[in-house]
Amino acid sequence: MTGRPGGRPLVPAYLSTGGVARPSRPHLERLSVLTGSGEPAPEDLTAAQLALLDVLEDGSLTVVEAAALLRLPVSAVRVLTAALLDRGLVLARAPIPTADRFEPDLLKRVADGLRALKH
Repeated sequence: MTGRPGGRPLVPAYLSTGGVARPSRPHLERLSVLTGSGEPAPEDLTAAQLALLDVLEDGSLTVVEAAALLRLPVSAVRVLTAALLDRGLVLARAPIPTADRFEPDLLKRVADGLRALKH
């Protein structure tokens, strides 16, 4: 998507989604991990859908990373992704949950133990 001076794209984001405002799959989150399925792209895909498949060609990205690369709002990429998911061209998995935090006391005891081994 070619931009004009100042960094704004020539095509408004809502046009890249075909005027669709909400994704058909509400479970897509900003940190959902996207991967191309490897299926050949049909000829009837939009330029934005092809661009999304192109950035996923080399590996996996989160929705927010793909949005940054495409210079589109996250909401637009969620709509594009949902359409590609429906056609089996993209795979998505939920974000990896944040690990449970360790207790500060446990971390202190481990650090103390490591220091004791050092001496």
